[in-house]
Amino acid sequence: MASTSHGQHHETNPTHHESHQGAQDHQAHQGHDMGGTRSMALSATLHCLTGCAIGEIAGLMIGTAIGLATGWTIVLAVSLAFLFGYALSTLPLLKAGLGLGAALSVVLAADTLSIATMEVVDNAVMAVIPGAMDAGLVNPVFWVSMMIALTAAFFAAYPVNRFLMARGKGHALTHEYHGAEAATGARRFIPSLATSTLVGVIVAFMLGGLVVSVAAELGEDTDDAGAGGGHALSSTTRHG
Repeated sequence: MASTSHGQHHETNPTHHESHQGAQDHQAHQGHDMGGTRSMALSATLHCLTGCAIGEIAGLMIGTAIGLATGWTIVLAVSLAFLFGYALSTLPLLKAGLGLGAALSVVLAADTLSIATMEVVDNAVMAVIPGAMDAGLVNPVFWVSMMIALTAAFFAAYPVNRFLMARGKGHALTHEYHGAEAATGARRFIPSLATSTLVGVIVAFMLGGLVVSVAAELGEDTDDAGAGGGHALSSTTRHG
């Protein structure tokens, strides 16, 4: 009797099970969307970070080489950070078939807030680290400070990108053009630069800069020690 009643309950309440299954499917779909948004936001943030890093380092190198004042060097570095950040996002859109004007309008809407966030945080961190803004390119303080600043900029920009992408804005505006049909004509020669490749190059370059600057510091210390020893020996010889 109980079995019959239980069977009747299942027969008379099919919509209960359908709604329960629907709720499970909806939760799974939401989880998939959240995971996709996190992944896209991570990729977008790394992509912007590489452009900012290239621009920042290039600006500081040029400013130092031509003897610009600190303020103008910062202006140059920030300008180049925006330039390279926009350029790296524009290339895939051009390869996907968009005209230059259309591609730039999409990129300006997609990346400006992310790049601006990175630049504000990056320069703020560099400003509060003692000696970072005045350190030369062969000073380990510069490279360590830059690594810390870019890391902070990444963690500041990631939630911004995630917030925008969850609402169909920001880098999500460029996502629909990714994976387009194979490029033809002159578009075939537009380089495809994977984010992982760019990140690897930037990390290798910064580590190389750090190693070179540390080696230069050690070399100067060795020269100073040698000069000091020679001076002491010369003084002893004269007194003797």
